[in-house]
Amino acid sequence: MIIGLGNDLIDIRRIERTLERFGDRFVQRVFTGVERQKSERRAARAASYAKRFAAKEACAKALGTGVPRRGVHWLHMGVVNLPSGKPTMALTGGALRRLEEITPPGMSAQIDITITDDYPLAQAIVIISAVPGQGG
Repeated sequence: MIIGLGNDLIDIRRIERTLERFGDRFVQRVFTGVERQKSERRAARAASYAKRFAAKEACAKALGTGVPRRGVHWLHMGVVNLPSGKPTMALTGGALRRLEEITPPGMSAQIDITITDDYPLAQAIVIISAVPGQGG
């Protein structure tokens, strides 16, 4: 059963301007180490960061909080890739606590995401589902 759904669309040029203006300060404040490593290796660096930014916004919407609200902060959410290459979100801190709050007893949460870009836009959709499992 779907317990959260979020979508975000961002103009990559906005991230380009932010990177030019704030550089490493912005990157360190918003993106995890894994996300920074992945994005810095890309030729389309700003597009990579924009997709991850959109994924964080979409995830916060799926959690029902927004950022930064209810203890959910940028670094509490990070795009990671499974061994198959499929992207998902790794949650920590307030984001993980919020996920636990919205997951029904006896269920586990599954986070599915899709991220894409077509310059000048980047988009992410996050679906959080409750599935039978080891939940609390």
